[in-house]
Amino acid sequence: MSSSMIKAFISLFLVSVLWGVNYPISAYLLQDFSPVILSTVRICFTSLFLIIVALIHKGMKRPTTSEWKFLVGVGIFGTLLNQTFYFTGLQHTTPANASLIISLAPIATILLERIIFKVKFTIKKSAGAIISLLGVFSIIGVGNGGLGISWGDFNILIAMLCLSISLLFIRGLAKTMNTFIITVYSTVLGSILMIPAAGVENLVSGSVISHSLFMWLLLILAGIIAQGVAGFWWNKGVAKVGAGTASMFMNIQPFVAILASHFILGNHILMNQIIGGILVLLGVFIANMPSVKTVVSTGANKAAM
Repeated sequence: MSSSMIKAFISLFLVSVLWGVNYPISAYLLQDFSPVILSTVRICFTSLFLIIVALIHKGMKRPTTSEWKFLVGVGIFGTLLNQTFYFTGLQHTTPANASLIISLAPIATILLERIIFKVKFTIKKSAGAIISLLGVFSIIGVGNGGLGISWGDFNILIAMLCLSISLLFIRGLAKTMNTFIITVYSTVLGSILMIPAAGVENLVSGSVISHSLFMWLLLILAGIIAQGVAGFWWNKGVAKVGAGTASMFMNIQPFVAILASHFILGNHILMNQIIGGILVLLGVFIANMPSVKTVVSTGANKAAM
């Protein structure tokens, strides 16, 4: 294995760890910030970082009218709705539950593709979806003959569905734009959309803003490093090892979140989270597992190079 491949694997691993730790850190920040304010400030710092990098590289292009439509979709579903429901839910559930439910996004995207675009279900995808759904039921709990879902888990489920919808818009954009340009435009657009949402939160329930310098530094670092820098590392890793291989590193996040929540917040590690997490990730793995035909074809192509 070449040194560049090793570096790519290390980068992907570190990004997955950063994103996993980001769950309990976000929960910790919610002790001093209200949800929408926290999301808005963090995404604004991420946008500022991305704009500076874009100006340095000078590789941005102006989107077409059709691309703007997709970008608005990503901004609304991937940032405005996703972040609002995510941080609202995180106030009322554990970071471990949140990370495990968000891990269902690839399965939800497959289901949405089937409903919206009539994409054919394979046995593999069907089996993966069923196993992952069983995992989610295990995480949120089933009690008293019904679904024992908490208000926080419900909000995280909505956030996950919004993320899945945004992935459909991103797939449409990826045909004509690279991931960096998509990330910059969608993040900046999303931060603009978040500002009125923060104003609404302030009018409806009142905003909570921390007066602690430490909390502000933590918030800024989370926005720049966990979202901005980590995004670049991830994109470089994907470009080197491929999306399929990179997606396997996503499975690290929930278990990092469970461990980090235990040490940072003192949350107990529950058996239903472990069982549910294994089922969710197993389902995602099965649904996205390459077929034997694809593997053989890929191997033949590599041998011919």
